[in-house]
Amino acid sequence: ISSLRKIKCPVVITSKGLEQKTNLLFPEILKEIFGPENEKYIGCLSGPSHAEEVIKNLPTSIVCSSYSEETTALLSKAFNGPTFRVYPNPDILGVSFGGAMKNVIAIACAIADGLGFGDNTKAALMTRGLHEMKKLCPTKGGKPETLNGLSGMGDLCVTCLSQFSRNYRFGRLIAKGYNMEDAKAEIGMVVEGVYSCIAALELAKRFNIQVPITESVYAVLYENLSAKNVVKLLMQREIKEELR
Repeated sequence: ISSLRKIKCPVVITSKGLEQKTNLLFPEILKEIFGPENEKYIGCLSGPSHAEEVIKNLPTSIVCSSYSEETTALLSKAFNGPTFRVYPNPDILGVSFGGAMKNVIAIACAIADGLGFGDNTKAALMTRGLHEMKKLCPTKGGKPETLNGLSGMGDLCVTCLSQFSRNYRFGRLIAKGYNMEDAKAEIGMVVEGVYSCIAALELAKRFNIQVPITESVYAVLYENLSAKNVVKLLMQREIKEELR
């Protein structure tokens, strides 16, 4: 990919996640590869966009972003279409962070569904999960308010509510008693939330931020704690003001 350094045209990221060990977002990785002088060519697309629906021309809205306002506008114009609406957003790091972190919360929601909990539980997990995402977002240079939009709440909704989601299907398997490796093998594709969970927890510890839902997902996946017991621990946490 470093050979692209000489190509003076936009490079568009459509993947979501955080690099293992470095905790870098994809735009940060490309910026290292291409050099800061070429950051204006780095862009991304993100938001609620299952390919199974996009290919059927079902109405879809996402966001595009870049380090450059000019490139952001170019991407919006290039990808916008009759059934595919592309909103420009100047916060490339916030947009990318939302796409990475929503997968962790989706696993939590799927486990809850698999255990037979109801809509109240899922609503709480999604709302409090978004709160965790917004608290962590500034640690990667993003703006919390960006996550109120399609790359945050929008992507979170589609991932937590859809059977198309790999992360959701993975969580349902965990609830059935699969261990992490067997569940990943059953899905047969990358389950991003498994890895983003580690990165998110490292960021939370480094900046002393409480992320109980993320911690719970980590405990179930990597410490073999019972999902039912983890839910009990979540519900027994000390009560604090909602948005702190």
